[in-house]
Amino acid sequence: MGAEAQDAQGATDEYGIPIIPDPADAASRKRQAIIDAALAEFLAEGYSAASMDAITRGSGVSKATIYKHFGSKERLFLAVIGGVLPKTYADLEPSNSTIADAPDLRAALVRLTTDWARILLRPDIMSLRRLVIGEIDRFPQLGQLWYRVSYDMNNGPLVEAFTELNARGALAAPDPKLAVQQLVAVTVGVPQLVRTFSPDAVIEDAELTRVISSGVDLFLARYATA
Repeated sequence: MGAEAQDAQGATDEYGIPIIPDPADAASRKRQAIIDAALAEFLAEGYSAASMDAITRGSGVSKATIYKHFGSKERLFLAVIGGVLPKTYADLEPSNSTIADAPDLRAALVRLTTDWARILLRPDIMSLRRLVIGEIDRFPQLGQLWYRVSYDMNNGPLVEAFTELNARGALAAPDPKLAVQQLVAVTVGVPQLVRTFSPDAVIEDAELTRVISSGVDLFLARYATA
């Protein structure tokens, strides 16, 4: 068995997601074609119904090459979905760092959670969310990865900001982690829950603004000191 085939069968990261070494240039293009075709097939069909023949056709790469790169359908699924998950929150990462210094905390929280909701309600991210939820029993490591990515890129920075605001006396939030969870639940969590189970539900901008603003007001009624 060659080195690439051994790699395709082998190492995983701390979440159990396959570590697939980067190939050389020509192989890299094939790898990306496989990933793109596999992601489309898994999102459309789920894991069980996804067809390796369809992925082969979509990628323009032979089935033998797919197995050479990824080893199995299971490893392909984990590698592709595990590779996409960390990118879902990337657009939000910088905005959290400004909350502690915002001149108008309410406006900053409304803006942050509205931006967050608009990104998470995108059809591609909602499809990914439903896929992970649907496969959570078979692939619990994907749920663990999603939670960690969400915490590290969003909740974590907000916890730091709320810790600082609590120390200043701007918020009465002795448990900043709980405060962040509650803020997310009453803002982003409301439209996200609707769209998770009703994919065709239309949430107009005015309704999103109303829900988010009301959620922030509820949060500040509990935690604001002035």
